[in-house]
Amino acid sequence: MRRLSSLEDHFQITEIERAADVLFRNINMAIVADDQPISRQDFQRFVTDHGAFVWLVDGVIVAYLLLEQVDGAAHIEQVTVHPEHARQGIGAQLIVLADSWARERGLPAVTLTTFRDVPWNAPYYKRLGFSAFLPRDWGPAMGARMETEAARGLEAWPRMAMIRPVSKLRTSEADVHE
Repeated sequence: MRRLSSLEDHFQITEIERAADVLFRNINMAIVADDQPISRQDFQRFVTDHGAFVWLVDGVIVAYLLLEQVDGAAHIEQVTVHPEHARQGIGAQLIVLADSWARERGLPAVTLTTFRDVPWNAPYYKRLGFSAFLPRDWGPAMGARMETEAARGLEAWPRMAMIRPVSKLRTSEADVHE
């Protein structure tokens, strides 16, 4: 079950992020694993803009999605599933939710930035219909975002932007699997 997030969810969100970060440590990406989860102040911005969602299993938050508008598209700032709930289709359902969010705002596409070679990053998003979003097609905000990520040290591993046109399906009609 999914719902809009509230500021009270911040602690659970950070715990999910920390649990997921262990996966990066296991593939020698300590800088990523040690990155701080979203601050309460930054999380508040997503909550206020109705771009923060959580996924619950048995009343417990196990995943979250953060969305915002970037250069005229819905941008997935973060989608994270607790490792204990991975490979159950939750991430894919949250991506479908991103489509709905974009459609409601009249946005034509969903974008994200990700690690090119991490199996649960770019290869996963490609299976969900995303394709490479080339620098020549970026707006100024996407370019600035990629520069900021590089300045944080993330360029140590190949990064890429990806894009997917908004699906014509409604969230309830989609049959997606991780």
